Amino acid sequence: MTDAVRSITILGATGSVGQSTLDLIARNREAFDVLAVTARSDVTGLAAAARRVGARRAVIADESRHDELRTALEGSGVEAAAGEQALIDAARSGADWTMAAIVGCAGLRPVMAALEQGRTVALANKESLVSAGAIMMEAAAESGAQLLPVDSEHNAIYQCFDRARPGAIRRVTLTASGGPFRCKSVEEMRCASPAAAVAHPNWSMGAKISVDSATLMNKGLELIEAFHLFPLPAEAFDVIVHPQSVVHSLVEYVDGSVLAQLGAADMRIPIAYTLAWPERMETPCERLDLVRLGELQFEEPDLERFPALGLAREALREGGSKPAILNAANEIAVASFLDKGIGFLDIAAVVRETLERFAPPTATSLDAVLEIDRQARAHAADVVKRFHPR
Repeated sequence: MTDAVRSITILGATGSVGQSTLDLIARNREAFDVLAVTARSDVTGLAAAARRVGARRAVIADESRHDELRTALEGSGVEAAAGEQALIDAARSGADWTMAAIVGCAGLRPVMAALEQGRTVALANKESLVSAGAIMMEAAAESGAQLLPVDSEHNAIYQCFDRARPGAIRRVTLTASGGPFRCKSVEEMRCASPAAAVAHPNWSMGAKISVDSATLMNKGLELIEAFHLFPLPAEAFDVIVHPQSVVHSLVEYVDGSVLAQLGAADMRIPIAYTLAWPERMETPCERLDLVRLGELQFEEPDLERFPALGLAREALREGGSKPAILNAANEIAVASFLDKGIGFLDIAAVVRETLERFAPPTATSLDAVLEIDRQARAHAADVVKRFHPR
């Protein structure tokens, strides 16, 4: 890394990506000046994060917890703020590097605010590009912001993709672990509990993204995200199941060469790549031992057992408002599943029915995207009510 101190803002500091980011920063305190850290409602975790890295400001999105945050930060010298506007102000803090790790469409406005500053944004919020990809990429182009993907798959593509010569690339393949139900039957998945769906075999992630991995919806959302990040047609992106999660993505060139990025299943590796970019930094991550690993497996995804991936592919092909509806309906369905309101297989069914019954025109502004998101959630909530509790 360079000797210059880099100013940092972490949007979503208490989630798994935020915690991994904090770990890297805490190991290199002299290299970073943390302007702000944010969280939705976890006051204890946010206060601990702010103290750990000496943040100047901590912002809790839940305005009702402002006083609680102030109390938790007493004596630390960290300023406490709360509410949606304070969250957006944190995104506009002028940081050299902003981690955008707020889960779901709640991160749309903050991500846009960060992009408008024209600095570097490390994007871990895939939902923002899924729902508003064209609008987000246009904002980044207008401001000159450097958008660096944090998802291990997109980060891998970024490292292998010749951005100066995209015409030399034939295909991009994202890998999927297959999740905890890769070898389960449809009947076994029908009875799956939230605890089983969240138990990812390789990665340590939050509940929502873990369920998305179990349905393979996560990979579908990543296909849509990749389409916006890399200048290739939709049909150039594909998915392959790779249970070991060692090969994170592959880029095939027209001459038959295939470049792949490999590494341990540790989110600190792609985060470190963006944090130090365009340099590299040391991490404490386990080093890859291919001899000990022995073999790598690859399989075609089973769209009959995992229809969510097929729904995402259809939404990508159709374009318009379909990806935003897909994402909104999935968030509602996953939340209901985690609350034991619907079964695991019902998640894709709720998404499919919402896509079929709601077809608004393509959004041309962030406000229009958020309105489509709101209406799609309402439609999905109505669909959920028709399923029997599990």
